[in-house]
Amino acid sequence: MPRSTSLLHPLGLCAPRGRSLRRVLVGLLCGLLVAFLTQPPTAFAQEGETDDEILRVTTDLLVFPIRVRNKDKQPVDSLTESDLTLTDKDKVTSGLYLRRGIDRVALIFALDQSGSTREIISQQRDAAVGLLSKFGERSQIAIIRFASAPSLVVEFGKDISAAREAFNFPAAQNQPTAIFDAATVAITSFNVLPRVRAERRIVILISDGLDNASRTKASSVIETAIANRVSFYVIHIPLFTPGDGRLIVRRPASGFRELAEKTGGKYFLARDARSALAPQANIGLAPIFQAIEDDLKSQFLLGFYLNESSNDGRRHQFSLTMPHGIDYQVTGRGFSRKQDFFVANPRRALVEPR
Repeated sequence: MPRSTSLLHPLGLCAPRGRSLRRVLVGLLCGLLVAFLTQPPTAFAQEGETDDEILRVTTDLLVFPIRVRNKDKQPVDSLTESDLTLTDKDKVTSGLYLRRGIDRVALIFALDQSGSTREIISQQRDAAVGLLSKFGERSQIAIIRFASAPSLVVEFGKDISAAREAFNFPAAQNQPTAIFDAATVAITSFNVLPRVRAERRIVILISDGLDNASRTKASSVIETAIANRVSFYVIHIPLFTPGDGRLIVRRPASGFRELAEKTGGKYFLARDARSALAPQANIGLAPIFQAIEDDLKSQFLLGFYLNESSNDGRRHQFSLTMPHGIDYQVTGRGFSRKQDFFVANPRRALVEPR
């Protein structure tokens, strides 16, 4: 907790004024409490720090998931804090945190119940829930299903059998579909979980991409996801329509693909026109789940330790530059060797818009 005069001042009333044993003991206890509260803020952040440390509002470490690639656009395997160049004219940062890979996730599957996707989704349940086991025993899974309205059918937990069973459901015939309303519910569902430094919050949305019932705009969902550091991986099981004498993928709702690309996830097309006439039983999503696993494990967590001067109510800008030949991407931004950030009061770090 940052040092605060308003917290320390009332303790002055606890100073012992007599020699009674009771007052002396009270005085000693109050003195110890003052000494504890007046320790430097970094002592609270560093003491006993583990990967499971809960991120509190007053934390001095702010973490961003990033993708890093070389000049051949391939993931970078090795990178350390000493390779990075931090430019901080206001000196609001006191250090960097960098860690490769993700070994803990909070994962939500958002499943479209429409008749066009139900059979394919139910056939993929083993490959889907098996993804959770790739990220450690502390990871959790939840399931949302949606047609005209979303429903959280499995709350966050580690019960793989319950999650697997949730992939079996009847098709919602002749109902409208609310993809972006379901995405909003997915984001808010993470609110029951504590913030954990090493945990990624992921939504895997599987749908045909047709939305005709959402009351929430795609742009609003994307903004909310970025603000809450929730990444969407969108698996598009497309419908096909005749066009120019051949079958083409039916255009999904506006913002469907951007929901993945702008929140730090990825978009996957499960089939193309060449497979349009293939039986649904031949459509497997296992390679896509593998691609999601590989993408997450190739990412880094980048963090900035902030000092007291960052909490002075002013806006402070700083930047981080990669070595030559390496670019990186922060959620909602393109790849660049250098990214700009700013921190403002209340303490919140963001990518600087350009």
